[in-house]
Amino acid sequence: MHGGDIIAEILKAQGVPFLFTLCGGHISPILVGCKQRGIRVIDVRHEASAVFAADAVARLTGIPGVAAVTAGPGLTNTITAVKNAQLAQSPVVLLGGATATALKGRGALQDIDQMALLEPHVKWAKSLRRVKELAPALEQAFRVCRSGVPGPVFLECPVDLLYDESLVRQWYGGKSQSRGSLSDRLLKLYLQRHVNNLFAGAEGVKPGIPRSVSPPLPSPAKIRRAAEKLGRAERPLLLLGSQAVLEAPEAAGIASAVERLGAPVYLSGMARGLLGRNHPLQMRHQRRQALKEADLVILAGVPCDFRLDYGRHIRRGAYLVSANRSRTEMRKNRRPDLGVMGDVGLFLRQLSEQNIENRAWAGWIEQLRRRDEERDAEIQRKSEEPGDSGLNPLLICREIESRITEQSVLAADGGDFVATASYIISPRGPLSWLDPGVFGALGAGAGFALGAKLCRPEAEVWILYGDGSAGYSLAEFDTFVRHQVPIIAVVGNDAGWTQIAREQVEVFSDEVGTALRRSDYHRVAEGFGGKGFLLKEPGRIAETLHLAQKAAAGGIPALVNVHLGKTDFRKGSISM
Repeated sequence: MHGGDIIAEILKAQGVPFLFTLCGGHISPILVGCKQRGIRVIDVRHEASAVFAADAVARLTGIPGVAAVTAGPGLTNTITAVKNAQLAQSPVVLLGGATATALKGRGALQDIDQMALLEPHVKWAKSLRRVKELAPALEQAFRVCRSGVPGPVFLECPVDLLYDESLVRQWYGGKSQSRGSLSDRLLKLYLQRHVNNLFAGAEGVKPGIPRSVSPPLPSPAKIRRAAEKLGRAERPLLLLGSQAVLEAPEAAGIASAVERLGAPVYLSGMARGLLGRNHPLQMRHQRRQALKEADLVILAGVPCDFRLDYGRHIRRGAYLVSANRSRTEMRKNRRPDLGVMGDVGLFLRQLSEQNIENRAWAGWIEQLRRRDEERDAEIQRKSEEPGDSGLNPLLICREIESRITEQSVLAADGGDFVATASYIISPRGPLSWLDPGVFGALGAGAGFALGAKLCRPEAEVWILYGDGSAGYSLAEFDTFVRHQVPIIAVVGNDAGWTQIAREQVEVFSDEVGTALRRSDYHRVAEGFGGKGFLLKEPGRIAETLHLAQKAAAGGIPALVNVHLGKTDFRKGSISM
């Protein structure tokens, strides 16, 4: 076997179903080896999309997602997506090609210091030097990316470790018969010894048995203490973040645990949809006000970052419990009264099994529920107002909300339009909402949707695009068509970077850099072989979305280009 075969064997043994890539000569043996072993190779149009897709697979399945990219610009193109995976705590394995080991630093094609670029953005990185290192290093990569606080890892795989030994020896002049000068003979001897070293010990390399990685256990004593405090609380509040569902196969059990706890809960990140659509314990609006009123707050995988105003949303008199896999995030900006290190899902399940003395929270829940209903009624009234120079975005989001099913998955990629949708569209089940997370990286939508549809082929997968964010990955409609991945994209087209423009124009009276055109994104999708729809009339909303769903059901990816009007619905909502 060549090195690409060895990598493919390890990926197969680890249960990897997909390899996301953009081709390059440095990594061709990996792609061919994976295809020959039944791993589906999905080639995209930008390397960032490959990593975003791998990230989505990791989030939805719990199996690390894998991307392979070529050297130099192939690798540098991934950095935004890799950093997003790091901050989102997603276990992603990135395989990067590199110049031949003997040519490093000599001006070879695409030879840069890749380790210096990637090391700050991954949990672990290793540059390989021998073929025999490929198997143990890749197996270690799978363990590291899942352990503790999950995150991306990087393996640099020089090209001369991946190709067949006989070909590599030809590259290094192994068949040359010319004696040449003394220096030529010494160089040839050096290169022969170098190649011998590359392949020494590589015979019979086989994958080992994949090792399970157990989630970190929370302290039983601290769980009992949290249960005691919860039992004494009059106005408890739970905030669940993505860490709650890092162990993806356990999502249903975690949802049951939250129900047993019986306290009102706000869900964010990958935890959105955990309790279904209209669960009586789930609150969606006025979170800041609820935090100011709560006497006990449990942050389950939620750090006190800008989304909680660095902890200031939680009143000082409240008892704060923070469960987190990361000690740094657990203590960020505000030290909790009780910090519980460990897996958040385990924390919730074990907490729900405690004997909690008092759960007399019906009045508190009703107060929050009534506030939610008032906000929903206000949003509905606003959705019925005519749009200014286009369709009301609230009205579009309400129609999408009415159409998604229990199996639907939503990939969020945008600013103002997507944030508006988050107020209205309710994921129907666990692990059915994909957004970039704290990094806020635009461009994730196509990769997320690609990974989601491959993991859940029976599901209807939607991308919610802003017209600004659509520009990052619209070319992936070519990928959707070629690989028969029929997603539905909705572009909220208000001809601008509206989330930024709204504040910029008010402060500086200048829209410079924030204005776009009402471009024909639907025609772009059609040019790549998909189905495109232009939506400008309120009376055609239901019909147009139905046609897009029908196209996707027939195997054709579809894009709806919605001309939106301006709105002040999210005025003053930008946070940093």
